[in-house]
Amino acid sequence: MVGSSMASIEEFRRAQRAEGPATVLAIGTATPPNVVYQADYPDYYFRVTNSEHLVDLKEKFKRMCEKSMIKKRYMHLTEDILKENPTMCSYMGPSLDARQDIVVVEIPKLAKAAASAAIKDWGRPKSLITHLIFGTTSGVDMPGADYQLTKLLGLRPSVNRLMMYQQGCFAGGTVLRIAKDLAENNRGARVLVVCAEITAVTFRGPTQEFLDIMIGQALFGDGAAAVIVGSDPDLSVERPLFQIVSAQQTIVPGSQGAIDGHLREAGLMLHMLKDVPGLISKNIETPLVGAMAPLGISDWNSIFWVVHPGGPAILDLVEAKLGLEKTKMGPTREVLREYGNMSSACVIFIMDLMRRRSAEEGKATYGEGLDIGVLFGFGPGLTVECVVLKACPVASA
Repeated sequence: MVGSSMASIEEFRRAQRAEGPATVLAIGTATPPNVVYQADYPDYYFRVTNSEHLVDLKEKFKRMCEKSMIKKRYMHLTEDILKENPTMCSYMGPSLDARQDIVVVEIPKLAKAAASAAIKDWGRPKSLITHLIFGTTSGVDMPGADYQLTKLLGLRPSVNRLMMYQQGCFAGGTVLRIAKDLAENNRGARVLVVCAEITAVTFRGPTQEFLDIMIGQALFGDGAAAVIVGSDPDLSVERPLFQIVSAQQTIVPGSQGAIDGHLREAGLMLHMLKDVPGLISKNIETPLVGAMAPLGISDWNSIFWVVHPGGPAILDLVEAKLGLEKTKMGPTREVLREYGNMSSACVIFIMDLMRRRSAEEGKATYGEGLDIGVLFGFGPGLTVECVVLKACPVASA
């Protein structure tokens, strides 16, 4: 009797598993309507923070913006909002309440816009969504942004939710890694994955004491991105975009304290305390080899690249270290130029750009017509997420 019961449990366990690999079935993105142009931003930033008397510091910030390779960014914060919340404009003003009041409301709303776009791209009823993964570095609350998004979208109350707060820029890879496990271990699962970021939690005035704070002010923008992931797609109604072949996370050796973020009365204080571009470029080949060796790939120019655009210095050094052709980082540099660094949402914006560009150009697969690609997310720790993607055939635009 016990043997029969155990056999039934094993059969039940096997029946729960999907047959095929996790696959990205839809992508959606969203930004706030307020756009700021990088050429104008130094004047704006020093004006709204009442820092125009810091002439030398402003010149340094101008140079940072000029070197950022960013054309424009989208931000929820406007001059009117900052006038209403002047403590957000100083470096250490006690402003956490004001920041929380903004992000607790606006993060779910921005996430809803991206998720709705992904559901529309998917073309199936939202009632079929079984799981929700939500990642943000912008604020923390209970019940969380995942709960609020479930309500805003009208998802089923029985949706299985996972809320990830304060992971940082690498979380765009983390959410895909978790979605892969959920989709492949739950037959029929359709996982809605959302990353949403708003800089209201980190915006602050300049200070001579911590110049690294100004790097973030020159780079970060707001945005949300969503994907729907599932295994065994129904090809009569679903359109596979990328298969998630493998995913792994690692801590870069000797990088402790390279990027720190601490929540204080003045909001989220982000500091870059070490040579982040150097640490990433020196250590990127180890996870890359680990991910690609099982596939017999050692030519880094034979794959397509989805790399978190932490900043131009990171991209330049990674290119040089790996001997990459300039075209490899093209989509990453385009997202950086048009949106800035949107933290966890960036890599999904890049995936969306690649699939749309490939469809427009009539190429069979993404990334210059290449079959296999790699997605890298970098963030606090330093932590690296490495996700191997397989492009699916592209439908014509």
